[in-house]
Amino acid sequence: MSSDPWTSADPQPGDFDGDLAELDPRYVERREGDPDGKLMILVSVEGEDADRLQRLSEQQGKTSADLVADLLRDADRSVA
Repeated sequence: MSSDPWTSADPQPGDFDGDLAELDPRYVERREGDPDGKLMILVSVEGEDADRLQRLSEQQGKTSADLVADLLRDADRSVA
């Protein structure tokens, strides 16, 4: 795996400190975090996979997003 912070899959704390120190403070805006904030990831599913996702979510009475979240949790548990 690459140790270059620009290409590594998992940047480490401090990887970008030098770059951040070079930023002109006029272009930096600090904001308080939102403890209720959420991260949304767009997943693209096409063709037969999209049909399958729609069919499975309808059968289970869930949204596609909920079904994908369940699949991720199940996969995470299986490798733990």
